[in-house]
Amino acid sequence: MNPEQFDQELIKHNITLSDKQKQQFKTYFKELVAANEHVNLTRITEEDEVYLKHFFDSVTPLFTFKDTFKEGITLCDVGAGAGFPSIPLKILMPSLKVTIVDSLAKRLSFLKDLIAKLELSDVDLVHGRAEDVGQNKLYREKFELVTARAVANMTVLSEYCLPLVKEGGYFLALKGPKSSEELDESKVALQVLGGKLIETKELILPGTDDQRTLLLVQKIKKTPNKYPRQAGTPRRKPIK
Repeated sequence: MNPEQFDQELIKHNITLSDKQKQQFKTYFKELVAANEHVNLTRITEEDEVYLKHFFDSVTPLFTFKDTFKEGITLCDVGAGAGFPSIPLKILMPSLKVTIVDSLAKRLSFLKDLIAKLELSDVDLVHGRAEDVGQNKLYREKFELVTARAVANMTVLSEYCLPLVKEGGYFLALKGPKSSEELDESKVALQVLGGKLIETKELILPGTDDQRTLLLVQKIKKTPNKYPRQAGTPRRKPIK
């Protein structure tokens, strides 16, 4: 998917990029590839692949769960790495108030420079483990939408993300193919953490056989104070 095909594919979903937005994605690609020579951000560096598997993949929630993306909502992206999905979403929807959580300072340093070059406002960077940030009163149950992409299995991911979601807000997981087994295994964790699965959408990336699954979870009650547990515990001892 080259930049022109990216533009055309978005038009099919009633999203027309401005010249500024097109340039922002071009700058994003250039900065990603340049930084990747020094910091391990992604194994995908070909332009067509980046536009498809990073940029387009990141923005699919915007037209899949359109009603979830209201103007000016607060969004927290857990383990964003090189900024996916939150930065592509922010480019398309500038009113989003974005907080990015990542445990690696080098990645956050890249994102700080990127945000400046893309001239984005209302993007905060938080250096820390998701488990620690979820217990921090500044962030706990403060966000209307929390996203995560390619971070962990659904059980572990729910413990990272749901403590950050406001009651009535949403947790959106961007997953690969065949997530039904993961979902089954995460049922207890979702219930314990105050979440309820609202919708599952399976997609195919345009022009490929690559499958993706989007999982939308609503926060229906407060997360018990003990969650998230100490850093590392969710992976070692997942909720069952």
